[in-house]
Amino acid sequence: MESFNWAITAFKAGDDFTAFDIETTGLDNRRDSIVEMGAIRFNRQGIIDHYVQLSDPGFPMPAGAGKVNNITDAMLAGQPPIQEVLPVFLRFAADSIVLAHNAPFDCGFVNRSLSRLCDDGYVQHSALPNPVADTLPLARRMLPGRSHYHLQDIAAFLGFKAEAAHRALDDARLCMEIFIYLAHNG
Repeated sequence: MESFNWAITAFKAGDDFTAFDIETTGLDNRRDSIVEMGAIRFNRQGIIDHYVQLSDPGFPMPAGAGKVNNITDAMLAGQPPIQEVLPVFLRFAADSIVLAHNAPFDCGFVNRSLSRLCDDGYVQHSALPNPVADTLPLARRMLPGRSHYHLQDIAAFLGFKAEAAHRALDDARLCMEIFIYLAHNG
């Protein structure tokens, strides 16, 4: 079983974390694209800053994905491409521990995009340079017996209200709140 002590210890020591979430055009990072990034930088003192940005994928938003995240083509029109969004996110998260719920999904999309952008000279890193902590296995370990461990399910169980489910900034906020709760109660 993965150890989470390092992340909880870092939080209690006052290290900065960046909880983040993405919304995408689909589930396959080989063919789908990031259309929204949301992040909250925080430490044990509280929230330091937040970042949210839509990103035009360069093709129409698939109807199925749009039904989940309520992101439309009209919302994406005129937004910056991912090669402009990811460098800003990397600067925002610099020198922090990156936190996500089901990190392999979010980090998989980010790392796939970074790899392409690094090859094209837009970024220096072909993968996230930050240490990554994942609230999904942490919740499974600390809240055993739940039937579902989806972000919104765990948040609701802990009494955190989703204000805009499946939108990147609100999902990042829920991830942060879950982590803080588990760090204080673990």
